[in-house]
Amino acid sequence: MTREMFLFVLVLAVAVVPAGVVAQDSTKVATHISAADVLATIEAAPEGRVSDQQMRHIDAGEGYLGVGIVQRPLKAAGTGIVGIQHHKQSEVYRVVSGSGTLVTSSTMVDSRPLDPNGQTVLTLTGPSSVGTIEGGQSRKISAGDLVIIPADVAHGFSEITETITYLVVRIDPEGLVKLK
Repeated sequence: MTREMFLFVLVLAVAVVPAGVVAQDSTKVATHISAADVLATIEAAPEGRVSDQQMRHIDAGEGYLGVGIVQRPLKAAGTGIVGIQHHKQSEVYRVVSGSGTLVTSSTMVDSRPLDPNGQTVLTLTGPSSVGTIEGGQSRKISAGDLVIIPADVAHGFSEITETITYLVVRIDPEGLVKLK
């Protein structure tokens, strides 16, 4: 499964970086994240709380591209759907293990912006808001599934039935998040 994650990231990176950019700037280099690094990041996630660890965030030519590991603990159904909405950044998830119900919507109520100088905005998501998701679509996701979340789509989990770990690729077209 780790080899599949690496291949997924590699294919996505090639698809995101236009061929013309690579041809114009021969000083760019590929970024390699070993299977051992991915596993170490997963194993370093603290138990029982949300962990979002950015592994790399690189200049991909016409914007930045980030790769991280997110782990979320069990969450009972019926506890409200707190969501986040990244205003300038799209995300692609590949579920490594676990399962849950992901809710996506264009509507959040009681929304408030995250601190623009906070670590989440500066090192992970760029400008974002949090609030309660209203309406939307619910999808059960589990190991092997892929999810594409465009910028400005609110997303959160209504239930997590088994601790869920997913690789997240963050597409940062305006280069708003710090490089790593």
